[in-house]
Amino acid sequence: MPPPAAVVAPVVKVEIWSDVVCPWCHIGKRRLGAALARFPHRDQVEVEWKAFELDPGARSAAAGDGVSATGYAERLARKYGTSVAGAQQMTDHMTQQAAAEGLDFRFDRAVRANTFDAHQVIHLAAERGVQDAVKERLLTAYFSEGEAVGDRETLVRLAADAGLYADEVRAALEDQRYAGAVRGDEAEAAALGISGVPFFVVDRKYGVNGAQSADALLQVLERAWSERSPLISVASDGAVCGPDGCTA
Repeated sequence: MPPPAAVVAPVVKVEIWSDVVCPWCHIGKRRLGAALARFPHRDQVEVEWKAFELDPGARSAAAGDGVSATGYAERLARKYGTSVAGAQQMTDHMTQQAAAEGLDFRFDRAVRANTFDAHQVIHLAAERGVQDAVKERLLTAYFSEGEAVGDRETLVRLAADAGLYADEVRAALEDQRYAGAVRGDEAEAAALGISGVPFFVVDRKYGVNGAQSADALLQVLERAWSERSPLISVASDGAVCGPDGCTA
């Protein structure tokens, strides 16, 4: 009698394009976490953070060179062609929304940053299994602590806080080892028509634009899960190789 067919649990893949200086990206990450905490199959969800630069031409300011809350609003107003009062309302609203998710936004501490290197660090973190922790560390550093996430030595220190080896991070940045991967993410975003972040892509089937509520994200996860079928292995006695070696 042949052995019973093995059933492999399906996995839901969630890819998120975002930037580490994007307020709604930090809020969206927190809301995704809340949705996953309520999702009964969360252990079968794979999350991957993808690179998106809100301002690829940004020049990084030096560490400690933060701005006042009014200065941040002025910078935002210039960028988006709105009034300073309107930009201040935007930042106040984002601060309130962040607080509702347990986040402490301090726009008065924000240090202008080019985020290309930060995205390279996040790619390295993915290879080392600590991507989510590094992403969270960089977001918190920028929005709450006034860290200069565009400064390489600051990135090295922050990445080490989240589980990477400082020397490896420094070497990867010096070599620009993940520059191609970052450009690849950005090209992929353009091909998918992504023009704003956060943007969640679930199983390459559903696109969720913006920092939606945890309820909305949970509904998408549930729908994606319901449409997946377990992979049924109909033959299980072939020769294979695994982490512990190969079968004879």
